[in-house]
Amino acid sequence: MSNEKRDEPILEIKRKLENLKEEDYKAFNHNLLPGVTHILGVRLPALRAIAKETAREDGKGYLEAARTGINESSYHEEIILQGLVLGYAKLDKEERGLYLDAFVPKISNWAICDTCTMNMKFMQKDKDYWYTYIMKYKNSREEFELRFLLVALLAHFIDEAHIDGILHICNTIDHDGYYVKMAAAWLVSICYIKFPVQTERFLNHNRMDDFTHNKAIQKIRESFRVSKEDKERLNQLKRK
Repeated sequence: MSNEKRDEPILEIKRKLENLKEEDYKAFNHNLLPGVTHILGVRLPALRAIAKETAREDGKGYLEAARTGINESSYHEEIILQGLVLGYAKLDKEERGLYLDAFVPKISNWAICDTCTMNMKFMQKDKDYWYTYIMKYKNSREEFELRFLLVALLAHFIDEAHIDGILHICNTIDHDGYYVKMAAAWLVSICYIKFPVQTERFLNHNRMDDFTHNKAIQKIRESFRVSKEDKERLNQLKRK
C-alpha cells in the first residue's frame, strides 16, 4: 500500500478537524496547556463524535494509519482523536495492545492523557489482562507514561482486588514530574473515597514526597463525599 493511500484516513479526519476549529477555543487551550503549540481549537464533544463515527466505520484501519501517520508534532486534537478511537473501536486484546503501544509514547500533556485514558473502559472488561499490561509503565522515567499508568488505575482499577497494589505503587513511584505527583495525589484521594480505612492507614505511613502526600490530603478534604470529622482528622496528617 502506498504511503498516500495509507494516510488517507488521517488526512480526511484532519480536514474535518480544521473545519471545526474555533480561534477563541484555541486561545483558551493555549492558556490551559502552556507549551503546547499545535492546537486547532476543536471542542471535546466534536472530537468524541468524530471518534465514535471513525471507530464504527473503520476503527482498525484508522488506528493502523495513525500508528505512524500521527506523531508528537501532529495537532493536539489528532492525538486525542487517536486515543479516543482506541477506546471506542472493536478490537481484540492483542490488537488493542499493539495500538496502545503506539499511542502512549505520544502523550505529551495532561489533557491528552486524562481525556483518552478515562475513556478506555475496555480495561474494566478484562481487568487482570489490562492491569498486567499497564504495569509495564511502572518503572518508566517518562512523565506522561507514568501519568497514564496512574490515571488508568484511578479510572478503571480502584476495587477490592487492586486497592493494596495501587497504594503500593503510589508508595514506590519516585519521579519529580509535576504531572506524576498530581496524578498520584488524585489517585490516593479517590482511593480514600472508595476505601477509607486502607487509605488512611497508608497516609499514616507512606514514602511519598511531602508535596504529593499533602496534595493528596488536600484533594480528599476538598471532596463533598468526605465528612467534616474525617477532614479534620486527616488534616492532622499533613507534613510541615
